[in-house]
Amino acid sequence: MNGKNEYIYLLKLCDRLSNGGAWTALDEKAVDDHFERLKFMKSEGSLILAGRTQTGNEATFGIVIFEALSDEEADFMMKNDPAVARGIMTSELFPYKVALMRGMKD
Repeated sequence: MNGKNEYIYLLKLCDRLSNGGAWTALDEKAVDDHFERLKFMKSEGSLILAGRTQTGNEATFGIVIFEALSDEEADFMMKNDPAVARGIMTSELFPYKVALMRGMKD
């Protein structure tokens, strides 16, 4: 056990973008920075999984499953996701526990 807890945060595009609004260069940069941050989290070992649905409409959402030492650290990590911090995506955090995963012993 590494002393860390697991969390999940759900991401949805802000209303302006989920309702068909035009993407700006700043919006695109926020999403690029979001993806780079997820890659960094993966490289330093806190990211368990990240991805998004492929619906391409207002029902589309993303998830980030990760480890943090505390609820406060997890909340800080979510709120400092570039897409969240820049208002491109809304987010909601939950304590989480991976029960089964490919490659994981039962």
